[in-house]
Amino acid sequence: MKALVKTQKGRGYLELKEVPVPKISDDEVLIKVEAAGICGTDFHIYNDKFPYWPPVILGHECSGTIAATGNNVADWHVGDRVVGEPHTMACGKCYLCRTGNPQICASKRSPGWGVDGAFAEYMRWPETRLLHRVPASLQFEAAVLCEPLANVVSDMALNNIITVGDVVVVAGTGPIGIMAAVVARQVGARHVVLIGRNESKMAIARRISAIDEVVNIKSNDVVDLVIGLTDGRGADVFIDASGSAEALASGAQMIRKLGTFAGIGFSDNDTIDFPYRQLMMKGVKFLFNISTKYESWDRSLALLESGSIPYEKIITGRRRIDEWEEVFEDPRGRESLKDIFVF
Repeated sequence: MKALVKTQKGRGYLELKEVPVPKISDDEVLIKVEAAGICGTDFHIYNDKFPYWPPVILGHECSGTIAATGNNVADWHVGDRVVGEPHTMACGKCYLCRTGNPQICASKRSPGWGVDGAFAEYMRWPETRLLHRVPASLQFEAAVLCEPLANVVSDMALNNIITVGDVVVVAGTGPIGIMAAVVARQVGARHVVLIGRNESKMAIARRISAIDEVVNIKSNDVVDLVIGLTDGRGADVFIDASGSAEALASGAQMIRKLGTFAGIGFSDNDTIDFPYRQLMMKGVKFLFNISTKYESWDRSLALLESGSIPYEKIITGRRRIDEWEEVFEDPRGRESLKDIFVF
């Protein structure tokens, strides 16, 4: 089968290779991959800026059909439509695992960077407890968004950072930022502002009815806008999906006293400037989110099935696996919001 493999450490070293179809143990399932999403993490791995264990097949956002089951697998059957949480190889014994947080266990090795992932025709899923059923009415392309959406749901819905009637500002116009803005509306925000710099992606966001305003920070004073919207009080919640120092600085200015500042976006840098004193003087609650929880997956599937998440607007590029170079060659210059591989 064809698979997109990160062959060794260093920038690049991505190859489309012929590899054997994975063999499964008695406790595993084999998944025929129907669609796989290309995540910012995949670009970080390509650029050698995220932990990974080569050689490894990339890809952790996927949907597919079970093609074979191990002898001990009782609850899953050939033909079942599935998505899966990427928390494979979590130890189950450490403090984090025992308190229900295997997503950040030090032993975790996710498909796509720790074990072979979804940029292939078939993939082995080592832990069936991490699978979720995809509703029959939900297209595989839409189900691909379940993993990034589950990150958003974990941050915003399970952590209860938004109260009905809040004014919410989201920084970052990538898929995570746009979905965060949509989920903010779903959980009760009365006014949602999305800010960013990429005009082509902002044009997509402007076509999504859940988002009240989309503002380019290069040509607008977004701080004045938000302060005006809130009669001088400031935003109740600021969500950073960009990982940029500029976003942190603007967020510190526009968030209200005792507001909530949530970080959900990866930065390209290990350290960034942080307006510590300004946020401290406002008594702001600061929350970071990494990865997902079991409950967030079923909630995300429900949002996708209901049509609340406009996946047809978010997914703007559909590629064959042999077109991978067009995707990875210059990700910063691409106009596409979200690319997926379709098998």
